[in-house]
Amino acid sequence: MLVDSHCHLSNTDIYHQIDSVIKRAKNAGVCYFLNAGSRFDEFDMQKDICERFSCVFTSTGVHPHDAKDFCEIKAEDVLKNTLNPFVVAIGECGLDYFYDFSPRDTQIKVFKEMIRASQESGLPLIVHTREADVDTMTLLSDAYKEKPFSGVIHSYSSGLELAKEALEIGFYISASGMITFKNAEELRKHFEQIELDRLLVETDTPYLAPVPMRGHINEPSFVVHTAQVLANIKQVDFSYISDVTTDNFFKLFQKAKKL
Repeated sequence: MLVDSHCHLSNTDIYHQIDSVIKRAKNAGVCYFLNAGSRFDEFDMQKDICERFSCVFTSTGVHPHDAKDFCEIKAEDVLKNTLNPFVVAIGECGLDYFYDFSPRDTQIKVFKEMIRASQESGLPLIVHTREADVDTMTLLSDAYKEKPFSGVIHSYSSGLELAKEALEIGFYISASGMITFKNAEELRKHFEQIELDRLLVETDTPYLAPVPMRGHINEPSFVVHTAQVLANIKQVDFSYISDVTTDNFFKLFQKAKKL
């Protein structure tokens, strides 16, 4: 059994075929899904999906790309959504200095509110970071010193230093299809050094389709390819990596319950 720990089922390309997407995933052995929130105004769609599929959990927050559209959001706004039983995490949130779709000061402002929501709710934080390792870790570490919280660096693509610092404050690291890419040898070496009990797998559907599905819209059933490569990296059986990453998911996202 596998868990796709981070997918965007609310994305238009996926939502319009969600019944078949979920069916294909289950046929591939993917039994649970975390539908990561990106925009605060898509929450009704997230609720609809969770109400239709009991195997789907969700999160609530603001992606750094969309921070400019929610620059006045407060932790209290996010906390209201956490009262729903299917909301098991805060995010996706963080910093993206590669695209800079939102001003950096706005990204930081919104990220701080998401961190505070995690601290106040006790729900894990789902962190997106790209070309922003120093600021990401500074914000996480400074906040953690004030009030500890848990979380995951999703779709990990940074250097080993960020992974080490995140692990030190109890965070998990999630592997996406990027670890299957031909030019990702250095990233695979980083994952060699991360302990199994801190690893998750994800698709980041509909993005980052793994080898051999490059060129396709990514979907949760494809997480098996990422899990197989992670198993190869860690030199363990596929079944073992499936069991470990599933156990890790439910340890981190404690509000999520197995059926």
